Amino acid sequence: MPLKVELHCHIEGAASPELVTLQARKYGADASPFIRDGSFVWHDFTTFLAAYDFASALFRTEDDYARLSEHYLTSLARDGAIYSEIFTSPDHAIKAGLSPQAYTDALGEGILRARAKTGIEGRMIVTGVRHIGVESIERAARFAARCGHPLVTGFGVAGDERIGEFEDYVRAFEIAREAGLGITIHAGELTGWESVEAALDHIRPSRIGHGVRAIENPELVRRIAAEGVVLECCPGSNVALGVFASFADHPFPKLRQAGCKVTLNSDDPPYFWTSLKREYDIAAKHFGMGEEDLSNVTRTAVEAAFVDRKTKAMLLGKLGQPATRR
Repeated sequence: MPLKVELHCHIEGAASPELVTLQARKYGADASPFIRDGSFVWHDFTTFLAAYDFASALFRTEDDYARLSEHYLTSLARDGAIYSEIFTSPDHAIKAGLSPQAYTDALGEGILRARAKTGIEGRMIVTGVRHIGVESIERAARFAARCGHPLVTGFGVAGDERIGEFEDYVRAFEIAREAGLGITIHAGELTGWESVEAALDHIRPSRIGHGVRAIENPELVRRIAAEGVVLECCPGSNVALGVFASFADHPFPKLRQAGCKVTLNSDDPPYFWTSLKREYDIAAKHFGMGEEDLSNVTRTAVEAAFVDRKTKAMLLGKLGQPATRR
């Protein structure tokens, strides 16, 4: 079984039904409308958000958030992952009544605990949320740039792709880029290829979250391949949300064959009845990928990781591969 790396996971969305149930008991909340038979319950994007918001609201203290990141990274390590990047949200912190710094420090503590137990490395990507607004995204960028946490190594924008324009976020990404943070942005999931093109034109990211709708424009696919932009693909999430009807319709193999750099990720894993391990299993079963192919996907993810050279070399060493000379 190949070692695994994940670059695209929203930490609030990674809380397992078991952990959310424990948190609900802690705070006297009724989880039954949202969790049944050990699984989250939803049937469309609106009810998915309702379940997500319910679960997220049960993480309120620094101890809660440390437990969340420790729990998730430890579970990843059990499935053979050696590295994880998690999306964090200052807006979630504020909603929970914590400062973004306290929230980030707590998640960082959980990452360190998981590393001490399993050896897994972890980093954080601070994100702004499109449907909250441009001002909050710029606040998130300023926080990411100044927080000084050694595990905060990237900045991104997530949220409803149908809201806002990419040019609105240029200043936020300039703030992050000037601070030396890695740059990623969600595009090409709910909206079409045009959003991927706009992200490339205005934001100039090294990675795009999802990006799979680029397949609708062959010229854009060629551009992604030529520019070496890495796509953080989440097949299980895409099929669960109806972006593609089935794995047979998913463009991951075509993007890969076209020379695009693709990676496998779980997005909000328990909501989509998936895990990083299952994403690799999907690729093997539905995309015809052998162990060497999957190992190459893992290598692509390590090469694209927002880490220092020493850490990257260590991770590549675990894969039994040397770092690429640049």
